[in-house]
Amino acid sequence: MSFYSYKNANSQACPGMVNGNILSGLNQRVCVQVKNIYDSCMQQEQLDDERVVIENIVPVLPGSDCLGTGNRPCSCDCEGNRCNCDCPPSGIGITHQEAVENAENAPGPLPRPYGAWTFESCRSSTTAGRISNLSIERMSDRPQFARVRCTVDVPLDVLFLDQRCQEWMGQTVVKVDKDILLCIPDDSIIPFTLESLVSAICVSGSYIGNCAFDITVCVTVVLKVLAEVDILIPTYGFCQVPPCEEFAEQICDEFFSLPLFPQSSCAFEQVSDASTDGTATAATGGCYSCGPVNPVRPARMRQCSNCGTTCAGDSTLCPRCGATMTTLN
Repeated sequence: MSFYSYKNANSQACPGMVNGNILSGLNQRVCVQVKNIYDSCMQQEQLDDERVVIENIVPVLPGSDCLGTGNRPCSCDCEGNRCNCDCPPSGIGITHQEAVENAENAPGPLPRPYGAWTFESCRSSTTAGRISNLSIERMSDRPQFARVRCTVDVPLDVLFLDQRCQEWMGQTVVKVDKDILLCIPDDSIIPFTLESLVSAICVSGSYIGNCAFDITVCVTVVLKVLAEVDILIPTYGFCQVPPCEEFAEQICDEFFSLPLFPQSSCAFEQVSDASTDGTATAATGGCYSCGPVNPVRPARMRQCSNCGTTCAGDSTLCPRCGATMTTLN
């Protein structure tokens, strides 16, 4: 099982929504060490024609678990010093560290970038940005607020092809300047810090030369004012961890949840006493389909408050886990 398995009927001991009185069951106060976020804000922007220089270039080679030579069919149309290559990309989803490990474990000598490069894609390599040139100026007219200026470095992994259709990956950084207002706590023995959460993905790019690309990139930057604190919180006690549910068991569970006998689509239809065209009806012993039918639907639909099972009828307990059923209509 897991906390959220439909087999786990003990909803009072699992994380999730609280039904009824939220104070019921609080039985202790616990001191926990956490990062308290005093203020936070997010900015999203598109950077056009951002010039970046990549380094730590490594070939994208198949890993040790891949079979074959790794050669991929491609078609390159070259004119002058530029090539347009149509190759099935193999580096999608691979990280720079994985590319380095594959290159170190390669059996033969490593290739070198050849000819003109063709941009493929790029995205942020981590969600942790690096803050530099930080300046915090408290505002006299707005207590607790400060003008925060800094530069946030967003690390990127850049994927590109050379003229021989060999895929390569390099690293670079996009610098984003910030000049914002944030709520800053008062001075204390334990100082507050500023952290950044970043994410970026490239829209397009072109190779300039000398390991440089002009890229258009969508950047999200979240700045947080936080401090490591000891905080007192009310709790419901320690978690009761249920046993794990084997994935293979779900095959039989889905099968066993089916009805024992086949269900007819006519089960919720009712035949009138006489047909409009004078033909026989079920009431007179004729064919069921001869008379007009009127659909009869259940008056209520109910849903389990624990596992989400939906049933038609008046049952107040879930047939799966035994929790309370709530009326939907």
